[in-house]
Amino acid sequence: MKPNYRRCISCRKLGLKEEFWRIVRVFPSGKVQLDRGMGRSAYICPQGSCLQAAQKKNRLGRSLHASVPETLYQSLSQRLAHNNTQNQT
Repeated sequence: MKPNYRRCISCRKLGLKEEFWRIVRVFPSGKVQLDRGMGRSAYICPQGSCLQAAQKKNRLGRSLHASVPETLYQSLSQRLAHNNTQNQT
């Protein structure tokens, strides 16, 4: 089977689907959430620079055609900090 490639909405890096975080605007409710659900989705690299650029320039909101709550950015930041602590040990 062919590998699934996705592109980061922030840095435009192309990579395997498993390398990115998935943010979904769930259909039909329009709720924006992480990882699960069917609907319009966007992918972002698990890096601080990509997350900051996406938040500053509203790239997630424009890609998903929805407003992205601040709590989603906070949970992504926490996930990033958690990943960094695991990688250092």
